[in-house]
Amino acid sequence: MNLEERIKAFGLEAKALNKLEAFRKILLEENKKMNLTSITEEDEVDVKHFLDCLSLFKTPYLNGKKKVIDIGSGAGFPGIVIKAYNEYLNITLLDSLNKRIRFLNKVIDELEFKEIEAIHGRAEELGRKADYRESYDLATSRAVANLATLCEYALPFVKAGGYFIAMKGPEYEKELEEAKNAIRLLGGRHVESIEVKLPMDITHYLLVIKKINNTDKKYPRSGGKPRSKPL
Repeated sequence: MNLEERIKAFGLEAKALNKLEAFRKILLEENKKMNLTSITEEDEVDVKHFLDCLSLFKTPYLNGKKKVIDIGSGAGFPGIVIKAYNEYLNITLLDSLNKRIRFLNKVIDELEFKEIEAIHGRAEELGRKADYRESYDLATSRAVANLATLCEYALPFVKAGGYFIAMKGPEYEKELEEAKNAIRLLGGRHVESIEVKLPMDITHYLLVIKKINNTDKKYPRSGGKPRSKPL
């Protein structure tokens, strides 16, 4: 099954195919030089990277013009994929490794994307800066940390009334329970968990957290505390 057929079978409009296929080509080519992904078969890239990221469009939260930050973007998942699919998104790709930022900038240049930037930095530092704090409609993150830690990374970026969507695996209920306190302290409220069934017998979950109140200025904590001592 090719990418167009996969996207249609997934229940979405098959668009941005040229951009996604060009991204796949760059990813697999650059992956020979640096470790960007352990997934190197085209079919697996289409399912485990592209369809997984496109599952965000099974929700209404990414419709239209939105300002989005992708925390721990890595090789561009989901940030590059969602930008390809909805060109009207204004996206910040944040990653702590400079080599990945160089790769993301290469993709941005070659795919001729507008209104997207790749930033080398740490979420707990950038989230305290006025230019970024509480200025996004939506934050998203995939496979970066446990939910309590992710909430402290993400929610300070989100404006009141906006959303944080965490992309999680089968242990999502346990993570949600353990993150209850963090979500509350950071001004959020869990509003829904969406099950996503992918080909290859894969099930993922989108955990949607709404920003109800502004985040207290003492968060995010510095010095690696969001990871070493989750709220």
